[in-house]
Amino acid sequence: MSGFKWIGATLGWSLGGPVGAIIGLALGSLGDAFASGKGDFFIGEGEAKERRPNYEQREPKYRRTRSQKRAQTHSGDFEVSLLILAAVVIKADGKQDQRELDFVRQQFNRMYGRERANKAYKLFKQVNKQQNISTRQVCMQIQRMMDHASRLQLLHFLFGIAKADELVTEDELRQIYTISGYLGISSRDYESIKAMFYNARDNAYKILEIEKNASNDDIKKAYRRMAKKYHPDKVEHLGEEHKKGAEEKFKQVQKAYEQLQKERRF
Repeated sequence: MSGFKWIGATLGWSLGGPVGAIIGLALGSLGDAFASGKGDFFIGEGEAKERRPNYEQREPKYRRTRSQKRAQTHSGDFEVSLLILAAVVIKADGKQDQRELDFVRQQFNRMYGRERANKAYKLFKQVNKQQNISTRQVCMQIQRMMDHASRLQLLHFLFGIAKADELVTEDELRQIYTISGYLGISSRDYESIKAMFYNARDNAYKILEIEKNASNDDIKKAYRRMAKKYHPDKVEHLGEEHKKGAEEKFKQVQKAYEQLQKERRF
């Protein structure tokens, strides 16, 4: 029986393309039953069995017409996307700080519980060993298939990794900014999430995506807009483990609003 069947039951669109290829190679390195074609990796997903991918690197088709809808992003899709992009960010500055690796493991423990987190971290370490990860191709697949709220949650996690060693290098910032662009995240959303990890005087404005000369009414409107954008219910389809992670962004929006209320006395 596959040790990683907990992913198989919740994988959807990420079975193919560059994301699927990378995960397939990682599982193969672990000697997992799935990689050898044995076991019951795809438990609970009959449809997934029929779509078992050929794990060869190939250029996927990313064009999507306006009439096409994004596929449902499952918890497993988010998880494997997170594993890959975390590995990209950790290697951005040419070195791997143990504090960054510890942050990834701690987050997995918090989200998934110890048993599942141990398996996820084992898979992450194999992904992290891969040298030729095409960030652009991986992100384009994610951007094409994953909803906006889930992509924002990915970005939030990546900043957390970069800040885990208390120093975000220019290489890490550049890599995260590049990833956000490939993911189709606007510069305003990027700056909003980035501001959640820094202590600066105007961060409250950046988090709410407004200028410092905004009126009190503009601040109130921005708060309602951002609270809606970052509300944990936006990612409830990913499961409670990821919904809890989204609460951190939501709390930052509330904190920013309360700070401006106090400063402006309204």
